[in-house]
Amino acid sequence: MTTAKKTPTIDTKPIEEAVAATKEQVEKASTAAMKSYDEFAALNKDAVDAYVKAGNVFAKGFEDLGKTVFAFAQSQAETNVNAAKALMSAKTINDVVEIQSDLARTQFDAFVAEGTKVSEMSLKVANETVEPIQAQFNVVVEKMMKPVAA
Repeated sequence: MTTAKKTPTIDTKPIEEAVAATKEQVEKASTAAMKSYDEFAALNKDAVDAYVKAGNVFAKGFEDLGKTVFAFAQSQAETNVNAAKALMSAKTINDVVEIQSDLARTQFDAFVAEGTKVSEMSLKVANETVEPIQAQFNVVVEKMMKPVAA
């Protein structure tokens, strides 16, 4: 009597479940990676936009600052020409001293006032230039801290 060999059966259900679970995890990781990449790309675009905006603000502010300085230089040149004319028409040494004293006082006052104005303009331009970059930085930090808090 011959006995037939029994072929052992392998239960493939655990393997199929493991493959399905692995596939599911890979899909989740892939989706999360794509979402992270999309968020990174959006943040990168926003960062570039912020730098472009800051550059435009800086260029406009620098242009305004240049115009202000040029206008001041032009007014000082006109003041000097008028003072030179007044000196040419001076009759006495006292007139010359008075004209020069007035010119020195006027130019000093104008220089101090213009220096203050230029300083305030420069500070304003610097603050306005940094605003878009700072706002974008805050957005990035907030997004980076969000997963840590969650």
